[in-house]
Amino acid sequence: MPSEQDFPGRPRSRDLSVAIVILAAGRSSRMTPDIGHKLLANFDGIPLVRRVALRAIGSKAEHVYAVTGFRHEEIEDCLADLDITVAFNSAYTSGMASSLVTGLKIPGAMDHDGTLILLADMPAIKVEDLNQLIMAFENSEGGSVIRASHAGTPGNPVILPKALYQKALTLQGDRGAKGLIESSDIDILEVEIGEAAVIDVDTEADLHRIRGVSGAKL
Repeated sequence: MPSEQDFPGRPRSRDLSVAIVILAAGRSSRMTPDIGHKLLANFDGIPLVRRVALRAIGSKAEHVYAVTGFRHEEIEDCLADLDITVAFNSAYTSGMASSLVTGLKIPGAMDHDGTLILLADMPAIKVEDLNQLIMAFENSEGGSVIRASHAGTPGNPVILPKALYQKALTLQGDRGAKGLIESSDIDILEVEIGEAAVIDVDTEADLHRIRGVSGAKL
């Protein structure tokens, strides 16, 4: 069984500067009350939000930011001792776009050449997956959107180049950056990372299928 010691320290990218913004503000509304918040569910003994954060910290990203919302105090407790800048999105009920905007508005976040948007409910994401995306962004010289995929199906995470930051700040609702990406004239490079690109936790069935153990207070 892996432990937190299995996650390596963060090497610095020598090329373009890429940050990671972890979106961890959602209401977990599709999870049953007896299970509780999906991001607090344990995977290999580690709360999901912390598991994802550790992978982000272990990547080539220059800095990691996280946006919290629903039950933010508990989520932030899971991240308290990590090298992460955390921001609370008071408008989290309005949808994912507000969390993305909150993340980009964290001081220093938009100084990076690219921002990797990482959903906090993706337990299969590995450090190697994140590094593969970052390297693809570096190879594009920062001029492309990088999107993880599996067997031709677009998924997550996604890297937004700096050229899209200002437009991203205008996003509203619950669509995230998908519409912005697909309507822009910037090239989209799909990077195959396997099933991790399309595995997330939304329901109790997802949780059991991926072998999570509830972290809810029963």
